[in-house]
Amino acid sequence: MKIFRTILNIPFLAVVLHGFVSPSMCLWAEETTLQHDEDILGTFTVGRNPVRILFDGAHIWVTNVTSNTVTKLRASDGAMLGDFPVTDGPLDMTFDGTNIWITNYHGKITKLRASDGVILDTLDTGIFPFAIAFDGTNIWVTDQGESMVSKFRVSDGARLGTFDVGTSPRDILFDGKNIWVANASSREVTKLRASDGAALGTFRVGFGPRGIAFDGENIWTANFTSEDVTKLRASDGAIAGTYKVGGNPRGIIFDGKYIWVTNYSNNTVMKLSISDGAILSRYNTGNGPLGITFDGNNIWVANYFSNTVTKIKGK
Repeated sequence: MKIFRTILNIPFLAVVLHGFVSPSMCLWAEETTLQHDEDILGTFTVGRNPVRILFDGAHIWVTNVTSNTVTKLRASDGAMLGDFPVTDGPLDMTFDGTNIWITNYHGKITKLRASDGVILDTLDTGIFPFAIAFDGTNIWVTDQGESMVSKFRVSDGARLGTFDVGTSPRDILFDGKNIWVANASSREVTKLRASDGAALGTFRVGFGPRGIAFDGENIWTANFTSEDVTKLRASDGAIAGTYKVGGNPRGIIFDGKYIWVTNYSNNTVMKLSISDGAILSRYNTGNGPLGITFDGNNIWVANYFSNTVTKIKGK
């Protein structure tokens, strides 16, 4: 189980990032409302130790890292539609409009047909692939073992290039033009031009950035160690705000109006205002909430220790 402790930063991992956040740079988000558990719409059992969760337009997909499967649920009611074996240690996913692409910690990427769960291809990648994103044409994968990202062509799986980023890159996203990478150990995000992988900037954030989201104008990172979120202006990387959240924030997503953050050690999800980071609502989840997604109406959260996903009424 040592590999999972390294990947997921579960509580007994002995990793400490030293430093401090200046009070002048950190605003304590005001909790304007507290619990709203009446908005929890359901809890659904999936495989063992779910990590990430994805919406494909009709279904919810979940990676189950220790059962080596991905689970497909109907978004409307949470009914299980399939549980599909994949390469050992499935971690993150992205959807290209037809297929689900899955990173596996043994250095593989699995391409799975979304309609029926059939595996179409398995690609070799770096030492320790973690997160994955789709830019409309190509797949991008972070490798936290080699501090780089790789770019693969969707049509045939050809590797088009590798690009250096910070230390221990975790989550990755495409903002419509550029690729952004959260580098967990170097406390920064890297901005790459999607067309050619050129480095456009490296920007400091909180300690231990893991999750990353885009609100149309700003990049948000969930900083696991400093227990806050950082808001960066996407145009130039300038810090627009740093806001305290719950214990060990991990997943983060934008629903079109609000930012949502999973707090791994508090077993909660928080809804934040994008304008000032104010905490608007808090919801209880299962144990160890990690991944989070939005289905157009509702929020879904993967609960690592509970082997469940939680569905929460959205905006």
